[in-house]
Amino acid sequence: MSQPVAARHLGIALIRVGMLIANGHLTPAENSTGQAGVTTTSVQAEKTWRANTTIPAKLARILKDTINWF
Repeated sequence: MSQPVAARHLGIALIRVGMLIANGHLTPAENSTGQAGVTTTSVQAEKTWRANTTIPAKLARILKDTINWF
């Protein structure tokens, strides 16, 4: 699916989709016309993770992702 559609499914800003791709939480993909997007499976997994994860786990993920940028 396209990145804007993924953002709508996840209820986040488009820039956050890019950050999730960069941190390995969404899997990049291309459609048949070569447009960049993400896999539907990775969007569904991210949506499930967001719905079922505890606040400490979310904070740990933020910390880990921040460390990975440096």
